[in-house]
Amino acid sequence: MATILLFGATGNVTGATIRALQGSGHKLVGLVRDPNKAKGLEAAGVELKVGDLEKLRTVENAFEGIDVAFLCTNPGFHAPVLQSNALWAARRGGAKHIVRLSAIGAAHDAPTLNSRLHALSDSETIGSGLKWTILKPHFFIQNLMMSVRGVKESGTLVSALGEAKVPMIDVRDIGLAAAKVLANPAPHAGKTYTLTGAPVSMADVAKALADAIGKPVKYQPIPVAAMVDNMTKMGADEYGQVSLRDYFTNYSQGWQSTPTGTFKELTGQEPRTIADFARELAEMLK
Repeated sequence: MATILLFGATGNVTGATIRALQGSGHKLVGLVRDPNKAKGLEAAGVELKVGDLEKLRTVENAFEGIDVAFLCTNPGFHAPVLQSNALWAARRGGAKHIVRLSAIGAAHDAPTLNSRLHALSDSETIGSGLKWTILKPHFFIQNLMMSVRGVKESGTLVSALGEAKVPMIDVRDIGLAAAKVLANPAPHAGKTYTLTGAPVSMADVAKALADAIGKPVKYQPIPVAAMVDNMTKMGADEYGQVSLRDYFTNYSQGWQSTPTGTFKELTGQEPRTIADFARELAEMLK
């Protein structure tokens, strides 16, 4: 069985990936900056390595004995530097295969800053000399949590997605797809997978929430600038503000609205739906 190194081990996507890999027989190693925040992983049988991609010397030996690695880092202005440090360490340590978490629409000419920065890391991964697989997930269903806050208080779902249909995907499904590749990477070498769910509008989300809680839910479209202002008041940093502006502007205009069947091809399962998400939120929103 393989030894799998997972970056961002305490984060949502890598956490879902770890859960999907548990019981597979593979040795799981999580890279964390603060082991005190990862005691649950250790208790679940994940070996911990401590390192910080902002400090290259702390990760230069992280890949020793590693067969395949999952590169997942937080988005930000410096994300390409972190990914570059990881790739350098992977080459130094002799890793055999890299599975990189990118983003939907990652391209040098993408209309979103986050996608352009991901394209830089995708290009470096492809040119690294390592075997690689790139995953490009769409808008996370869990991102809807920033829009459902008003449902309990006023029965109103607020968003800047307009009437667009967006093929959102559940974080747990991203983790499951990543786990399938990590567990048997050879067939996936040199491939890029775009991961989506079924396209849904915010009106569809409102209906699913209403059905789940048994109360009316009204969808209220708002301008992108208002959405960004709301998120800024809630603590979004400069990068988050730019990302929100870019993504909501372009999603609302139909950018990247075509779904793929890749998730089912990789896992043999249908992706989770908005109805599934709504049912899980029902008790919280009643």
